[in-house]
Amino acid sequence: MTEKTLDTLIAENTLDIYPPEPMPFEIECIKRDQQAVEYFGHHGGAVLEHVFTIANILHHNQKPFEAACIYGLALRICATNRDQYPLPQSLMQVRLLCLLKAGKPLPEHDLQTLASLCRPYANYIEGIASAWRGGDNKAALVHIGNAFEEFLSGEEIDWLYLEIARKIQPSLFNSDKPERASGQTIPRKLFMYWDKEPPEEITENIYFHQGIPDMEIEVFNQEKAASWLYEYYGIEAREFFLGMRHPAEAADFLRVHVTNLLGGWWLDADARIRDEAALQFMLEQKDDVVLFLTQNFVTHNDFYGTVAKSSIMEECLRILYNNCYKHRHLYIAYKTGPGIFNRALSRTAFRALQGIPNEERVKLYDQSKFEEVIQQIDAPYKARLPLWQAMG
Repeated sequence: MTEKTLDTLIAENTLDIYPPEPMPFEIECIKRDQQAVEYFGHHGGAVLEHVFTIANILHHNQKPFEAACIYGLALRICATNRDQYPLPQSLMQVRLLCLLKAGKPLPEHDLQTLASLCRPYANYIEGIASAWRGGDNKAALVHIGNAFEEFLSGEEIDWLYLEIARKIQPSLFNSDKPERASGQTIPRKLFMYWDKEPPEEITENIYFHQGIPDMEIEVFNQEKAASWLYEYYGIEAREFFLGMRHPAEAADFLRVHVTNLLGGWWLDADARIRDEAALQFMLEQKDDVVLFLTQNFVTHNDFYGTVAKSSIMEECLRILYNNCYKHRHLYIAYKTGPGIFNRALSRTAFRALQGIPNEERVKLYDQSKFEEVIQQIDAPYKARLPLWQAMG
């Protein structure tokens, strides 16, 4: 009998012909990453939580083929107790996504299993597969539908959905609509926040921006922000704000409320408008909402501009409050940070595909433009940030 290749073994390793424990070929995949090897050495590969963590390490370390293999092992372990988390459909969709990232074919058995477990997840994987393999981008997004609603805000589906949505013409975000000859534009206001006793470099940065003649600058601290939220949004907003786990999360909460109600530009206190050309870029914007995307299509929330009461910002508020009620212990980046912006953009694009376009012009710039306009100041505290905090 011909010996099976590693590709074949991994393609079938969700089948019950294998036991719920690591096989030699799966250990071989783990050995391709030192961090995964160390974790496996400490925790083994018999418990779902630990196997899932190993797969996530491989995925994060850009070894999607190996990650797909270990997600398959996690599925076999999960099959012995389907009430464990993560659920089988979550494991299967990320396994298939990793196979796509690795350029491998999708096992038909796995696709059928995913469809039986969660049809929206299957639509997501099938749509991404179509787009990445040269299919029609609009048809791919239509097939995905609003599957992103099955996920927490800010998960990878929002990034991938946006990546495809940006390729569709005419723009799903109305950025190709004619500019207004006159009327509402982003107000010349700049908002910043630091909770208490800013260090010297933050104080200097705030003074720098207060010296800009063409912008109205308003700086919030915790006391002022709590009072402002109570005055304009009520006791609920103030209580959520004061209950945030960290100043970064509180800043996230505040920024959406301030820019939604007043319009203007938000800038984190540890970032700086780079130069006169950057300021001129801001002043000349004619779009209703101006956002910047990282190379991975994650929205920057540390710097953006919007008119007052834009549909994008109002959508961000809805997502923010849903997360505060239902997912208060979620990662900052998902709960209050870039994730709420990405989910708002997903909903905007989906509605446009359904014939309900956003009437505002939303301009999306890439990371290179962000770096032309904004520079990060050298703040010693950044080196001490734990990972979960830095994500916010």
